[in-house]
This record gives sequence, structure tokens and C-alpha cells, in this order.
Amino acid sequence: MESSSTATARHTCLKLEIPSTDPLFVKGTWFDTHFHLSVTDGLRAWLCNATEEEVQERAAQWDQPVAEYIELAERYLEFQQPGSAYQFVDAGDDHKRLSWTFEREGTKLEWRWKFQPSNDSRKITAGILDFLMDANINLSEEVVRKTQSFEKLKLEAEKCLEQSERFTNEKMEFESEIYAKFLGVLNSKKAKLRELRDQLSKQEIAGKASVDEEESTDKTESYHSGSNAEESEEEADKKITSSSKDIPAGRGRGRKRATRK
Repeated sequence: MESSSTATARHTCLKLEIPSTDPLFVKGTWFDTHFHLSVTDGLRAWLCNATEEEVQERAAQWDQPVAEYIELAERYLEFQQPGSAYQFVDAGDDHKRLSWTFEREGTKLEWRWKFQPSNDSRKITAGILDFLMDANINLSEEVVRKTQSFEKLKLEAEKCLEQSERFTNEKMEFESEIYAKFLGVLNSKKAKLRELRDQLSKQEIAGKASVDEEESTDKTESYHSGSNAEESEEEADKKITSSSKDIPAGRGRGRKRATRK
């Protein structure tokens, strides 16, 4: 059970600044159903061991589940929350009372926990300082890792930027080359189209001239045909007239012969 509790423990350390007092350091060890708090001002130390029964009783008073109660307490003792009034005052018999305020459904509430003096303030203070040193070392190592990661990402970003610029230049060169080729092909096609258009225009002009010549020839032939027809009609009329003149003369002579008999 002890190893299981230790494995699930969470640790926090808050530098609590209260007006008109020296800064305090509040170290918390948080479990699922209970927690331990220790406070030091650098010379003296105080302890608060909240048992499961006490936490359950407090949570029931506030109509909260135990997990929610511990989560809210951890939030206010991990970082000093703006707008919350913290106090660490005497509670008699060298005891202290740590309190903080918060709002719930528009109502300002206050939580309080009583601390008893530590039998070994030096040990508690040294433990808090060791925790702060370890946290500072871990934070420094994390900063170094983040810095190295940032430098690596920065280098990769510069490489990507350089590669992107190279791709952009290659793309522009490729587009310029393709455009030049396309422009040459387009100009060639335009020249070919102009040549075909000129040829078509010449053919149309030649066709019109041929049609005009044929029409002129047809008109000339029609004129000659009409003249020949008129001449033929005149000759036919003359022949008919001549024949009509000859026929009556013959008939007259016949009659005269009949009379003489």
C-alpha cells in the first residue's frame, strides 16, 4: 500500500506572498483521497496531514466528491490564484491556520486547514529546499532540452526554407522555359494560320474572278443566241411572205383557164 500511494503521489511547491509578512513556501503531497502539507518561513515549519476521514468530511460539508475537493485544493496551493485572499495566521498553541478564498456560483467561500508546529523544522525546511533545488534542476534541464529542440527545429526550418526557395527558383525557371517553348509554338501556329488565311483569300479572289468570267461569257452567248434567233425569225417571216405571194398567183391562173372553157 505504501509503494502504491507513493507511486500515485503528486508534488507541488508554492511560494506564497502575503502582504505584511515574509514569503512562505507551501509544499503539498497529493493523493487520490488525502494529502499532506508543510509550510516554512525559512526558520520554522508547520505540518498538516489531512486524513481520508477529514477529507471526506470536508467534501461532504461542501457537497463535493472527494476527488473534486482535492483537485480544487491542489489548484489553489500549486499556484497563487489571482483574486484569492490567502492568510496564514495564529490559531493558538503555536498552531497556524492556512486559508484561501474562492468563488462558487457567485458566492465567495473560504477553506481553512489547521497546521501544527513541526518537531524538526530544520528537516522540513531542508526537505522543501531540496525539492525546490530538484525542481529548479529539472526545470533547467527542461529548458536546455527545449532550447536544443528549438535550435534543431530552427535548423530544420532554415533547411526547409532554403529548399523551398530552391524549388521556387526551379519552378520559375521551368515555367519560363515552358512559356518560351509555348510562345514559339504559338507564334509558329499563328504564322501558319496567317499563311492559310492568305491562301484561302487568294483562292476566294480567284474563284470570284472565274465566276465573273463565266457569267460574262454566258451573257455574251445569250446575246448572240438572241440575235441569231431574231435573224432566223426574220428569215422565216420573209420565206412565209414570199410563199404567200406565190400561192395566190397560181390560183388566179387556174381560174382564168376554167372561165375560158
